Amino acid sequence: MCGIVGYVGSKDACPFLISGLQRLEYRGYDSAGISTLRPTGGLGVTKVAGRVADLDSALQRQALTGALGIGHTRWATHGAATEDNAHPHIGGQGILSLAHNGVIENYESLKFALQAKGYAFRSQTDSEVVAHLIADCFKNAAADQHGDGSVQSGIEAVQEALSQLRGTYGLVVMFRDYPDLLIAARCGSPLVVGVGKDEQFVASDTSPLVGFTERIIYLADHQLAVIRSNNIQVLHRDQGRIRPDIQTLSSQTVDANLEGYGHYMLKEIYEQPESIQNALRGRLDKDNATAKFGGLNLTTQQLRGIQRIILTGCGTSWHSALVGEYLIEELARIPVEVEYASELRYRNPPVDHDTIVFGITQSGETADTLAALREVKRKGHHTLALCNVIGSSIAQEADGGVYLHAGPEIGVASTKAFTSQLTVLSMLALYFGRLRHLSFEAGQRIISQLESLPSLVEKTLECHGQVKEIAERYADATNFLYLGRNYNFPTALEGALKLKEISYIHAEGYPAAEMKHGPIALVDERTPSVFIVPQGTVYDKVLSNLQEVKARGGPVIAIVDHDDRQVTNLADAVIQIPQIEDFLQPIVAAIPLQLLSYEIALLRGCDVDKPRNLAKSVTVE
Repeated sequence: MCGIVGYVGSKDACPFLISGLQRLEYRGYDSAGISTLRPTGGLGVTKVAGRVADLDSALQRQALTGALGIGHTRWATHGAATEDNAHPHIGGQGILSLAHNGVIENYESLKFALQAKGYAFRSQTDSEVVAHLIADCFKNAAADQHGDGSVQSGIEAVQEALSQLRGTYGLVVMFRDYPDLLIAARCGSPLVVGVGKDEQFVASDTSPLVGFTERIIYLADHQLAVIRSNNIQVLHRDQGRIRPDIQTLSSQTVDANLEGYGHYMLKEIYEQPESIQNALRGRLDKDNATAKFGGLNLTTQQLRGIQRIILTGCGTSWHSALVGEYLIEELARIPVEVEYASELRYRNPPVDHDTIVFGITQSGETADTLAALREVKRKGHHTLALCNVIGSSIAQEADGGVYLHAGPEIGVASTKAFTSQLTVLSMLALYFGRLRHLSFEAGQRIISQLESLPSLVEKTLECHGQVKEIAERYADATNFLYLGRNYNFPTALEGALKLKEISYIHAEGYPAAEMKHGPIALVDERTPSVFIVPQGTVYDKVLSNLQEVKARGGPVIAIVDHDDRQVTNLADAVIQIPQIEDFLQPIVAAIPLQLLSYEIALLRGCDVDKPRNLAKSVTVE
């Protein structure tokens, strides 16, 4: 997982490369580097073990110039986060520079063969193997063409090297002897080419291109782009040269301005009234008491014939799928199974012909989810996606789907994407319900409740002051338990994940009733239990579970309705939220849990937006 940028044109490349890496840093921030072709000749490289800000400081001390350049920010897979392992990597005796995202599964055998030929390796990465392999293929291609050194030798070298790779890659290559050439290629890892006037750009996603160009080309798997300052050619492994599909860059752009917020995560928490409104906009059909979607690409008759739904995702998206299971089964009476995408791709579950599979993903690039959908699609089943990023790999490869319209989410810990996913899943449950047994009156009630969501989330944010006080009391705890039932069991899982992600505190989520079957052994005076206990069908049951924890001396933090006096008198601390129907409680209850993890992380001195060992877009297995 990493971020890649590239530039070819007439201007100094470094300003774009640094700006692009800053926008891509959420994809990886263990190390960073830039390589340019110097005006005097030869490849210059500056790399650091650390953040893009450290790279920028290094470049301030010793500038790199040149109108051809590539950059990279890394999330370590093979080899620790060191300067030697940072990209870009040099191939051969300085004949090329390469930045790579992905995992090369056969790198060890390739490395052994290259070492036997005399190639010396400085890193532990699989990526340096690719750089030397291309250099070796280039030497052979140039020899076959009697040493004419044409650009075609570089193209053929990359093509030959790629044919030997097994695994995934998004890569960009620049050659020492070709001052007007970048070569980009992808297989399983995203790359976008930005089309300019007498200059061209490459990036892992569209965010670095904003403000530089409005025209883009999404590379597909097994495509290779030959990029010159005034020309772009796209080649396919099997089809040869193809006509590139130039698209307009979406208006959904990255706003790098924190607008007064201390972190992107906090900004995105406070954007949720707007992001939920955007998810709802134009999708509620009051006349027919249902929801409507334009991209499912199935007829009403086909949708009515669905007998089973599989929801798959990873991390936060898997938690939203669990809520979706409750929603769809209750409102539409369709059996739903939730699968980890990382497991589904390697299983061979029986899937009937009248089953559809939804992949849920914020980035649209999650490698496990993409592979799971491909496997299901290969077997002839219809695939749909719930996705936030227009033009992403999953959005393009699924048979249909629904965009979240949450806007860019920069903070690694997902917040507004989660509540937008739940909002869309609620509408899907309404839609499928109305195709079946759900009455017109019930549909109208659900629509009314959905319409109230943005204002209720706005009101929920008023709990921030309560959350700060609670965070100060419990920031030194080393373990947390998160407990809920029914719709709020997945909410408990999500709350625990948020705390783990950004504060590095061990936390576990459980169905509250399961405590007495083992986890209650963890309860002591140093372990806070966060109970999600708003009014609803299981309120009395959760209250009993709360009392079991209190009886054993465990401190209790409770998420309660505003007018709840019973729990308020029992709990050590309460966070109040507006009252709402059971099936929408996870959306509202998630807000204080997000704020709690944020405030505790701040008090512990953690980097909220860039937590250790994590990256936003998980593009490797």
